[in-house]
Amino acid sequence: MITSKQFYPHESDKRIMVKKDKLEINNWTDELEFLNKEIEFYLDIEDSIIQNSKLNQELHRIRRENALMLAALYKYENAVGKAIECDTTACDTYYLNHHEKKRDAYLSLIQNYRDLKLKVLSQILIQVKS
Repeated sequence: MITSKQFYPHESDKRIMVKKDKLEINNWTDELEFLNKEIEFYLDIEDSIIQNSKLNQELHRIRRENALMLAALYKYENAVGKAIECDTTACDTYYLNHHEKKRDAYLSLIQNYRDLKLKVLSQILIQVKS
């Protein structure tokens, strides 16, 4: 579990924003690492109970997307500290927009995963009832 870091009055706005962004990125990566574990369970369930090749492909696809997103976020986390070096509004705007794009991509992946998770759970119910 990620604990929040304190923000101090003597810190610059930029430093606070970078700290906040890094905390957010850590939360995202923690969630995606957990999804990796969960996806592995769903793949095992699909293989032993559901046995639906289309669902299996979708699970492998989302696992790959998750791995790619994790790699991109780890790389991004290392680069986000450079935002402190910005000395123009254009530079600040670049980092802000870049962070928002990462957030949008993360949220999109989470939504796609949730949709797939519902498919898996519904298939489990169908198998149990039959």
